[in-house]
Amino acid sequence: MLAEADALELLGRGRIEIEGRLVDASNTTLRAEISLGGLTRRCVYKPVRGERPLWDFPDGTLAGREVSAYLVSRATGWDLVPPTILRDGPLGPGALQLWIDEPDSASSLIGFVPAYDVPEGWFPVAAARDDDGDAYALAHADDPRLARLAIFDAVINNADRKGGHVLYPATGSVHGVDHGVSFHVENKLRTVLWGWTGKPLPDDAVEVLTRLSGELRNTLGAALEDHLTVSEVQHVGLRVKRLLRACRFPQPPTDWPAIPWPPI
Repeated sequence: MLAEADALELLGRGRIEIEGRLVDASNTTLRAEISLGGLTRRCVYKPVRGERPLWDFPDGTLAGREVSAYLVSRATGWDLVPPTILRDGPLGPGALQLWIDEPDSASSLIGFVPAYDVPEGWFPVAAARDDDGDAYALAHADDPRLARLAIFDAVINNADRKGGHVLYPATGSVHGVDHGVSFHVENKLRTVLWGWTGKPLPDDAVEVLTRLSGELRNTLGAALEDHLTVSEVQHVGLRVKRLLRACRFPQPPTDWPAIPWPPI
């Protein structure tokens, strides 16, 4: 594993060679190799020119929102988003993010399970049926790593936390990716991680959010303004304050679909 500083240097100065396109992505998403001083790693490259315009995200770029999510993650100290920067690439400016490999033995902590057999220690969050009419539950583990990700998503107002956007590297950590539709000023939180709804925030999360609130008024806020509107940055701070005031995990929105489609 690369140290964060080394990963950022590699992303910022390395030579990029595109390997191919990830065809399941809705916007142009490319896998590439990046090399610097004999060190080679894979990365994800999302050029701005490959972004589809979104009526409800008219300002800035999706790439800038990807970088903003990393900046907030880094400020929390929770290591939730892989190192991500904005730089010129073969197709122009775009987000460059370190590729995360998952070992074959990695087990997902989110998924559809038979409704009568939800694993112990998992939260069912939605009901579903397969093509044969059998009952299933969309569920996730009661895992502190996912709980941190749920809090992070509430802070950045992530509108698309699918199960497939959660990665499980060999280090034992949990990473979230694909944050291009985050940071809206209106509540658009849409996630599969609703298992803690209304439950008290962990003490360590309250400490992190308190520190984050201060940093948003200083260097973190200034860094985010390079990629987001002033109003969007202000609303990050407002969401943090609301979380601290309630000291509880947020409730699902009533005027917006609470779970993305597809969920996984």
